[in-house]
Amino acid sequence: MKKLTILAACLSMSLSLSAQAPAGVQVKSTEDLGNGKVAFRIYAPKARVVTMQGDLAERVPVEMKQNAQGVWECTMDGVEPGVYRYYFNIDGIKTIDPVSEQAIETYSLLNYAPAGDEFFVLKDIPHGAISARYYHSNATNSVRRCHVWTPAGYEKMKKKLPVFYLVHGGGDNDAGWPALGAANLILDNLYAEGKLSPMIVVMPDGHMDNDLFVDDLCDNLVPFIESTYNVYTDAAHRALSGLSQGGIETLNVIMRRHEVFDSYLILSSGWFANNPAQFNANVAKIKEIAPAFNKHVKKLVFTQGGPEDIAYQNGQETVKAFREAGFKLEYSEGPGAHTWYTWRYNLRDLAPTLFK
Repeated sequence: MKKLTILAACLSMSLSLSAQAPAGVQVKSTEDLGNGKVAFRIYAPKARVVTMQGDLAERVPVEMKQNAQGVWECTMDGVEPGVYRYYFNIDGIKTIDPVSEQAIETYSLLNYAPAGDEFFVLKDIPHGAISARYYHSNATNSVRRCHVWTPAGYEKMKKKLPVFYLVHGGGDNDAGWPALGAANLILDNLYAEGKLSPMIVVMPDGHMDNDLFVDDLCDNLVPFIESTYNVYTDAAHRALSGLSQGGIETLNVIMRRHEVFDSYLILSSGWFANNPAQFNANVAKIKEIAPAFNKHVKKLVFTQGGPEDIAYQNGQETVKAFREAGFKLEYSEGPGAHTWYTWRYNLRDLAPTLFK
């Protein structure tokens, strides 16, 4: 049986167009109809035209039809497992699903997981906490935010835990991993199944200059986490991973401050091969640090979403450069391209390999 978890939230909207349905009118805003079909519904009795838009209707909005009770509905076919942003357009007004429970930016979220892909859905298990934390950054001279996941039972734990820093890609922020990446649900499920070592996971905001990111992470965020949580304070108990732009930032940490972490995971990323001057400068730098890096780093992993990944060629060239420079590394790839589909699987498969 397929499982469907719907996540969304309300923003202010025109209640003359959309509102909670009255007693006697049942509105299931999203419903798994089986075989990759998902229905979307919204109660808007006074609306003239309603469409569903977002990731599943990115290019062409999907027209909805109204029934006698004032409920508008459409059905999407061929929906693959994943987390999707969606919203309703009601007579030209962008409207968040008023029946659901969570959103990112101005989109509601659909968490769709057929049988066999339940690793990122909400299950009836002990759950950890996901929290937004604020800290002062000397690197940017501003107050910055990160998201932190702690495992179920953390509040009563007395032992120190290691820390895994997990960075989003371009276009997202520190809320991207827990929302579109379903990171907290993946981690909850892994931990409940005994596959994940006890750890806390910190999701920084990576929107800044690459060099500033290194300074902010290493000199401000890491000290903040280590002064706030009961965690180890040595490189052996720190890991860093980033996807796409976050992978570039992770590579920058390797070049400038590799001693801060002992495990590195680069997801769908690599230096731009079409910029030979910068690429060669980076290669020269990693050749210098390779001996010291290999002495302390326990894990260096590159992974990509197959040849269809837009970062594939850059990743291939970067992996080749690291190997030729003498780095000990692991490489893998799988289907999914440059999407959250790929990165959710990356988190599921790679997080359990840390801190063993």
